[in-house]
Amino acid sequence: MATSAKAVDSADVPVIDIDPYLENFAARGPEGRKQRQVLAESVEDLKKSGFMRSLVPSKWGGLEVPVQEFFRAQIKISEADMGTGWIAGVIAVHAFQIALMDEQAQRDVYGDDPDTCVSSSYNPVGGKTEQVDGGVKLSGRWGWSSGSEHCNWVLLGAIIAGEGYRTFLVPRSDYEIEDTWYAMGLQSSGSNDIVIDTPVFVPDYRTHKQMDGFNCLNDQENPMYSMPWAQAFARCVSTPAIGAAKHALQLFIDNASTSSSDPTRLIGDPDILRRVAEVEYLIDEVETLLFRNFDAMTALLEAGEEIPLIDRVRYRYQAGVVITKMMQAVDMLFETAGGRSVFLGSEIQNIWHDIHIARAHVANSPVAFARNLGNMMLGGENQDVFI
Repeated sequence: MATSAKAVDSADVPVIDIDPYLENFAARGPEGRKQRQVLAESVEDLKKSGFMRSLVPSKWGGLEVPVQEFFRAQIKISEADMGTGWIAGVIAVHAFQIALMDEQAQRDVYGDDPDTCVSSSYNPVGGKTEQVDGGVKLSGRWGWSSGSEHCNWVLLGAIIAGEGYRTFLVPRSDYEIEDTWYAMGLQSSGSNDIVIDTPVFVPDYRTHKQMDGFNCLNDQENPMYSMPWAQAFARCVSTPAIGAAKHALQLFIDNASTSSSDPTRLIGDPDILRRVAEVEYLIDEVETLLFRNFDAMTALLEAGEEIPLIDRVRYRYQAGVVITKMMQAVDMLFETAGGRSVFLGSEIQNIWHDIHIARAHVANSPVAFARNLGNMMLGGENQDVFI
């Protein structure tokens, strides 16, 4: 594993060494779209870089990097290829939730290999549960399990009657992956269905109650793990759009700077200049808020203080609007990207599709989060526990 160290407040901490692999991710991107899976070679590169173990507790061989480093790396990966950045973040962020579970569950997953990959599908609609002695019988169908073909475990959401929502950690031997991912964007995310036809037993120690996540319960020494788990997950499905929008902007600038066939795209066109400036601002706005929020949460946790509930609600809403703003940014570029952009295989068109498909993820729909924030600002009670 290639890792290095840098000084942060005079303390050496491990960092993710992603830069040597970025060209590989970009070069493999087109084939990943065709295969509807990020290539296995890219997943191996993610492991070599340290990214896949970045949030795994150090006692299992993980890096425990600050979440800010995790998202900086995800932005870089997504700038090279959004599909790779999407599955990298979604898979690797699960180490954070597993770190909140019983120690035996952590050992089951990471005891032999801190680079073990875990996919997920948290929508509980398709899950069926039956409580039994020592655990739960689980069955059903779940969609949108990104990167699942590369994983040996899955986290599945389901409702237990009379109790509420739990997440269930299930080994690869207990479920099937059904190839359903025929999509117009994010093709390489391989977001296929997870199917459990015959109920399987999941011991209680391999489950995570939603309210335990909301209350930030954990046994880790690192205060990072007292950050609300939902804050990390919500960002891993919106942050890839930041990197992809950066890529689109650079493609647009390069094209506009060299075009000689279409006078409306020349570098001196005032509308082009306006669009470039406004897109750069939109990217900078969402990226700045991303790190400002995590810096603020980290400072409070390291001081032994709780993150105010109103801030958790505010940060959740701000994560939810990232895709909307990046759609706006890429739309502004695509509108004047020129005739070649309409043909299949156009890089900027691929990014346009990827970001618009990412908006379909429920975590990237900002309406409910806006209502909850407005409600609290006007004196109402919080209506969301996944914050």
